[in-house]
Amino acid sequence: MQIAYLMNTYPVTSATFIRREIAALEAQGVSVRRFAVRPWDQQLVDDADRQEQTRTTYLLAPGGLRLVLLTMAESLRNPRGFWRAAKTAWTLYRNAGRGALVRHVAYLMEAVHLKRLANGCTHVHAHFSTNTAAVALLCARLGGPGYSFTAHGPDEFLDPGAASLGLKLQMARFAVAITEFARVQLALAGGMGIWPKLHVVRCGVDVTDLRPAPPPATDAPFVCVGRLCVQKAQEHIVAALADLHQTHPQARVILIGDGDTRPAITAAIARHGLGEHVELRGWADNAAVKDALSGARALLLPSFAEGLPIVIMEAHALGRPVISTYIAGIPELVDQQTGWLVPAGDVPALAAAMRACMDTPPEELASMGAMARARVEAAHDVTRNATDLKALFSRYV
Repeated sequence: MQIAYLMNTYPVTSATFIRREIAALEAQGVSVRRFAVRPWDQQLVDDADRQEQTRTTYLLAPGGLRLVLLTMAESLRNPRGFWRAAKTAWTLYRNAGRGALVRHVAYLMEAVHLKRLANGCTHVHAHFSTNTAAVALLCARLGGPGYSFTAHGPDEFLDPGAASLGLKLQMARFAVAITEFARVQLALAGGMGIWPKLHVVRCGVDVTDLRPAPPPATDAPFVCVGRLCVQKAQEHIVAALADLHQTHPQARVILIGDGDTRPAITAAIARHGLGEHVELRGWADNAAVKDALSGARALLLPSFAEGLPIVIMEAHALGRPVISTYIAGIPELVDQQTGWLVPAGDVPALAAAMRACMDTPPEELASMGAMARARVEAAHDVTRNATDLKALFSRYV
């Protein structure tokens, strides 16, 4: 069985879970060929990601003129298949609305190139239901292999009509949701008629590599890992820490990641006088993130919108509680037994959760960490989840 994995931008520092998923499938005998629309435009910090980049074929690599020539050749060599794909691309464009014509012409050209490159593959699996699923759909309409996709959220579910999510589900062999919440969103987009081919396969981590860490030190900091952006709401962490300092002036926060809101976060740190209590580390490789989480009191992730973040699974696997928001799939893993959930955007509630964590005795934190570890072992072991995914490939392909 040879599967083509299709991503938009790959590898990416914030999406190492795809690399782990591919590796787990290959360990179980599945041959995986890696395709992406384009490489990441930032520097990769992890050696494993840099090696993965050399294994990936990029659909836009030949350049615009070469893709046009390949598309013209496909239209002459495969007129019936090309007409099917062109009509489907037009439908996708009309659903998307104004300003999307060039983008959907590009999808068609990418699909032509994918069909050519994926010769010998029996199936295409796309990560995310956005442009990669559109390219996989058009490739199948050209006469290429059938496809499936994994939906994560949250952006994928914002406007399912414009994204033609129902059409992508209808044409797919099957679809994977990473949480029960995501499966419901797919059913809302595609109708209950497609429910039988919707399957939950949760993202996973290597639990053998993430051993439970020793109990946190009394001065252990809170750690937040993720892209610095409005969606992740790190500015609220700074405001909550200022509140927490009224009773716990020793509390500290480490922010790992980078992004658009870094200047605003830096300004908030200065405004609250927390320069010695908040550390901005930028992007870090997997080993550095693991070390930071192992030394943390708890993971902080007060997001406004998520699917189910991998870093929550990593923190739980290391025996650390999590402070997050009860949105999307997060409550499927985190509850009062393994952490604290607060309303998204509620800074006083976030500060109260941080205060409760600071006041929790070490033995109780250890108990929460043990429960968290057990949940990850049961539901988010990447090897077990790859077995489930392999079974779906075997069943539908």
